Amino acid sequence: MTEPEHKAGWFGEFGGQYAPETLKEALDELWSAYQRYSEDRGFQSTLSSLLRDYAGRPTPLYFASNLSKKLGGAQIYLKREDLVHGGAHKMNNAVGQALLAKVMGKTRIIAETGAGQHGVATAMAAALLGIKAEIYMGTHDMARQRLNVYRMKLLGAQVHPVESGSKTLKDAINEALRDWITNVRTTYYLLGSVVGPHPYPTIVRDLQSVIGKEIRTQSEKQIGRLPDTIVACVGGGSNAMGTFAPFISNTEVQLVGVQAGGQGLEKGMHAAPLIAGLPGVLQGMRTMVLQDDYGQIQTTHSIAAGLDYSGVGPQHAYLKAIGRAKYETATDEEAVAAFMELCRLEGIIPALESSHAVAYVIKHAPEAPKDSVMVVTLSGRGDKDVESVAAFRGEIL
Repeated sequence: MTEPEHKAGWFGEFGGQYAPETLKEALDELWSAYQRYSEDRGFQSTLSSLLRDYAGRPTPLYFASNLSKKLGGAQIYLKREDLVHGGAHKMNNAVGQALLAKVMGKTRIIAETGAGQHGVATAMAAALLGIKAEIYMGTHDMARQRLNVYRMKLLGAQVHPVESGSKTLKDAINEALRDWITNVRTTYYLLGSVVGPHPYPTIVRDLQSVIGKEIRTQSEKQIGRLPDTIVACVGGGSNAMGTFAPFISNTEVQLVGVQAGGQGLEKGMHAAPLIAGLPGVLQGMRTMVLQDDYGQIQTTHSIAAGLDYSGVGPQHAYLKAIGRAKYETATDEEAVAAFMELCRLEGIIPALESSHAVAYVIKHAPEAPKDSVMVVTLSGRGDKDVESVAAFRGEIL
């Protein structure tokens, strides 16, 4: 997807490449390689084959008839990214970047992970392509995502615990960047979301846009038109940007991103920089950031490890600034309630991240006309979150 109104790496006032000089050459090498291989028929053919035969694409656009009937308003469809190999949309990006790393001649891949799904997807893609993988993960996230930590190790990846800061995604990214600076010639940094210095927000968006492209095709075939509203959760924002990007020019389609309200915005225990943040520079990009009056990064909270981030992808900040997308929040309590509702009504266990988007739908679908259509991207499955949900509900497994 090209953006003729912006120079490369910028979305209005957001984006850029705020990186140490030691990384400038590596970022330029990455951008050059990406531009070359995004037009290379052989590379694209291989990627398409992997997405189909390994990742399991296309994923279904599923009519949630029981949920739609109970809510009594809009007709609700789920884009089933939970059915992608590995259990989440993260594979779309991981297999694409891992293939790029291989053709660039890199012998080692590093990555960060929060909920663990990007780490698992990176470990899978690296194993498939015969490249060594090392994953950075905050110890707070490791404790609540033990299953994914073990999955990464089973797949042959080395997991590096991160003890600094809040011990979550932000800190894992910091450590991965430090590693990359030290080992830049042999190592490929496989960033997991639409964040960081240019060209990562563009690369990850493009690789995840397979979600929105499939929604377009499937909607026209199954519904006979495009949806009225498309909803996705937003942490860094890759599943949402992959969903939104193919619809940005279709202004009749409302785009809604849902951030983590945590324990409530008024308590300051949340991860909603698009709602409560200020413009600033974080981890190589200018975007909306949760920060205090002195520019110090504030700690975040979400029951969903994958949403527990102080910043957000710069293109999301831009879409909000121009009014093309709107952004809301869902609290931990609302997300868990949505998690339970989807389990019991549709027999689908969603990721807690995705449950934030489902919570928005549960709240707003009853107000919509019965002939309207809402599509929610179910970014991942919730096996990894069962312990967290049980603990939140005061239950013991």
